Amino acid sequence: MEILHLNKESFDKLTNQSEKAVLIDFWAEWCGPCKRLSPELEKLAAAHPDLIIGKIDVSGTNGELINIAVSLGVDTIPALFYYKDGKLAKKLLGYMTSSEIEEKLSL
Repeated sequence: MEILHLNKESFDKLTNQSEKAVLIDFWAEWCGPCKRLSPELEKLAAAHPDLIIGKIDVSGTNGELINIAVSLGVDTIPALFYYKDGKLAKKLLGYMTSSEIEEKLSL
């Protein structure tokens, strides 16, 4: 499944549904570890087509996206938020490989 670039509406819709697990990446264009994480998320998406992966860019001026990050307490990026059954199940901070993410999320 392809990685989705989210807005407020799509974030709300994805994180509140319970059919599939959702992994949200909070990132910024200027963030080196965020850039290194992107290919790892692509590997994860290819290996787990049932997992929805979305990205929220917190580096821009889009107040809605920044408000999402602030409301969730994101103060370090990259930050991965894992939703299962419509609820936040885990938070992962910093760069990690796809296999490390799989292990931490028990995928």
